[in-house]
Amino acid sequence: MLITDRGRSYEAQALAGVRQQKCVAHLQRSLSAALEGQWGRARCLALGLREALEEAVALWTAYQRGEATNFAAQRDRLQARLDKLLAPRRTRNVVNQRLLDELGWHHQQGNLLRFLFEPETVEPTNNRAERALRPAVIARKVSQCSKNERGAAAHAAFASLFVSLGQRQPESVVETALAVLRGGALPEPA
Repeated sequence: MLITDRGRSYEAQALAGVRQQKCVAHLQRSLSAALEGQWGRARCLALGLREALEEAVALWTAYQRGEATNFAAQRDRLQARLDKLLAPRRTRNVVNQRLLDELGWHHQQGNLLRFLFEPETVEPTNNRAERALRPAVIARKVSQCSKNERGAAAHAAFASLFVSLGQRQPESVVETALAVLRGGALPEPA
């Protein structure tokens, strides 16, 4: 399961079998950008999508708190609403056509509301992952290790390894890191 922005790299063939959730916060920023310079009826699509996604996150939050009533019915209503908003069609508005094409495709793949269909395991945003990576990004910037490709690749590999180890909380981070470097894979948790 990947919770991602809409970067093209996540559509690579190697990830074809991986279920994804597109980050709702990233989607909301894209919708806000799409609204800039739009007037009148041209704003309806982005406004409708923004409102539906806000309601979806509110429903997920209520579910997490144990406060959601008729969760499945509300989820299905939001799904039907997105089906209607993102129905394949042609429009003369370039911005809206891009939204229809890109978000419509992700909706058909189940990547927009997956967090409502798997609320116990899928979050609506990738904020947790971005917060986990923030120290590594700051360290990379301060150390200037990304001044060349080799340094950037080495830092990315080590940062990923230590974030993963931090999540597993092994008895000895150093010994586990050495085991990875010797064996090429994380050992199974004890």
